[in-house]
Parts: sequence; structure tokens; C-alpha cells
Amino acid sequence: MCDDDIHVGLVYDPKVSRRTFGVLTAAAAGGVATGAYAADVVEKDVEVKTADGVADAALFHPAGKGTWPAVLIWTDIAGLRPAFREMGRRLAGQGYVVLVPNPFYRSVKGVVATPGFDFSKPEDRARVMGYRGAMSNAGIDSDAQAYVAFLDAQPQTSKKKKVGVQGYCMGGPLSFRTAAAVPGRIGAVGSFHGGGLTTKTPDSPHLLIPKTNAGYLVAVAQNDDKAQPDSKDILKAAFAEAKKTATVEVYAANHGWCVKGSQVYNEAEAERAWAELSKLYKAKLG
Repeated sequence: MCDDDIHVGLVYDPKVSRRTFGVLTAAAAGGVATGAYAADVVEKDVEVKTADGVADAALFHPAGKGTWPAVLIWTDIAGLRPAFREMGRRLAGQGYVVLVPNPFYRSVKGVVATPGFDFSKPEDRARVMGYRGAMSNAGIDSDAQAYVAFLDAQPQTSKKKKVGVQGYCMGGPLSFRTAAAVPGRIGAVGSFHGGGLTTKTPDSPHLLIPKTNAGYLVAVAQNDDKAQPDSKDILKAAFAEAKKTATVEVYAANHGWCVKGSQVYNEAEAERAWAELSKLYKAKLG
């Protein structure tokens, strides 16, 4: 996995972002079933009270009356931004109530990856890594509990159904932690190019698997697998020992491939990962 849970492939590229947005918008206008966000999705900015303060976040749900399963999305190291709002809209369009929080609310509000942000710049990298460093394991677990409680408090959320959680890069291990922090509610976990899922420290995310009650999808980047080829085997063994349903697969794409706007975004493999996630949610959340 990537060193220090970082998003090594993230470089802000407005051309990529604009092109992707244009393609999705045109497809939606033409009635193409792209799975992108739909017009009948309600989106609003919200605040979530946590043990350490107030987190700014984006909430999405289908329009109209009804209740749906809830999903929490953990972002990568660049935080809450348009690419992740798009994921929230898309998922809500599939029939879920989705919360995408700013994971760095303790340090900064709003968008972290402003235009010009470049993870390869030492100053930009140091800034966001500092934000990540302010998140302790205890704080993450407490945040997870607060986010799931917030979702459960929404009138659109079906509390009879389990909650899903998905994370990207640093969000991968945070999703594992969420499943262990709220084991009675989390029914499905998706990790995409997750960093640091298996470490040699006592707080390694994979050691939390026995404490969870979820099905898993772990999508591994090919360059992460090359750097740590034994990680997937450690995960598979941990899932098997804990008797958890899990798919651990190396994708033909590099770290960061699922996030639009990244220089390493790989649409074909990102869509394949999304399709697998959708199958998991349908099976585990209803």
C-alpha cells in the first residue's frame, strides 16, 4: 500500500475535471445510463456535531418520499471536494442516503484541494499531511460513530437496513475503523486504493476485521501491490480467519485511479470498481 496513507497520484488538473464533468453532463442529458448523479437527488451542506467539534459535510438523498440505506464516504488525503460530491450524488441516485464529511474539520473548513493544489509540492503535501496527523485513532472512531448517528437521524434513512462505508486512499483504513467502531450498523465496506491496510503495528486496520460484521470489497492498485505484494495475502487470510465475506482484487490501474480529476484516473477500472461496490451494497444493504 502507499506510504503513510497518502494519495501519491493526486495532482489537481482542471482540464481533466472539466472534461469529465462535460462527458457526464452530456450523457445525463441524453438519457444515457451512466450511473452518474441524477436530477432527482437532493444535495445540501450540513454540519455534524462530534466529540471534537463540528464537521462540515455534504448530504445527498433521493428526492421524494421514502427511506433508503445509508452510506458514509471517507475521502482521500485531499478532502471533500467536487469529485467526492459527484460520488455522493451518483450513489444517492442509486437509492442511498449519503454523507461525505470533511475529515479534516479539526484543522480547516471547506475545500482543502483548492485550484492549484499539487500533492507533489512540498508545501501542499505538508499541509494536508498535517491535517491527517491531527486525526487520532480514537478521534476517527468517535467521528465514525457521530457520522453514522447523523445518518440514522435523517428521516430518509431506513434504520432497518445496514449502513455502508467506502473510502479512498487514507479513507480505506478509516472505513475499516468505522466498521469496527459501529459494528452493529455497518454491513458493507469498500476500500479503493486504500493505504496502510496491513501494517506491523498493533493498530493495523486489518486486525480490526474480527470486530466487524460486514462484507468487504478491497480494490488494490497495481503499483501498491507491487510495493507490498504480501498485503493482499495478509488481508485474505485475515478475512478467512474471521469468516467474513470479502473480495480482495488487484486492479490494472495505479494508486488514485478511482478519483476523477487525478492524473492517474482510469475510467474503465474505476467503473468496474464502482460496479463491484454496487453489487456489494445491493447484497448487504438492500
